Amino acid sequence: MATFQDFNFKLVVVEQMMYIDETLTPQFCLADLLKDKGLSDAPWEYAQQRGLAYQVVPEARSYFASLEISEELLADVEELCMDGGNQVYQECAPVWDGEDDLFDVASLDDLVLLPNLRRVLGSEFLGPELRNVLSARGIVAD
Repeated sequence: MATFQDFNFKLVVVEQMMYIDETLTPQFCLADLLKDKGLSDAPWEYAQQRGLAYQVVPEARSYFASLEISEELLADVEELCMDGGNQVYQECAPVWDGEDDLFDVASLDDLVLLPNLRRVLGSEFLGPELRNVLSARGIVAD
């Protein structure tokens, strides 16, 4: 199984595989997890009541940090989309407005895990240095 160095980059990959392509299953749903644990029926309320607004809920962080993704599945990823409205972000931080750096990707060292990546949408969120890394690898940065 692949090991990611940048948690936020992993989330971008999970967004593509789990919520867009639906090749990584089952889809994670924070509401279901909290309900199954008897913690809450509403992730938004859960986060607010525990002072977790604008933070990744620990249960979601734990799930995604330990989520194993095979190299075979990663080889199928050809495109990623970076957008503050990504479903994975709502599952991680139900009280988040996209106005801070909570999910900013700090490193693209994990690109080696995506041998067939050809395009990154929303790459303006990466900044010039990281966009240059994409270009140097022949990845279209839209």
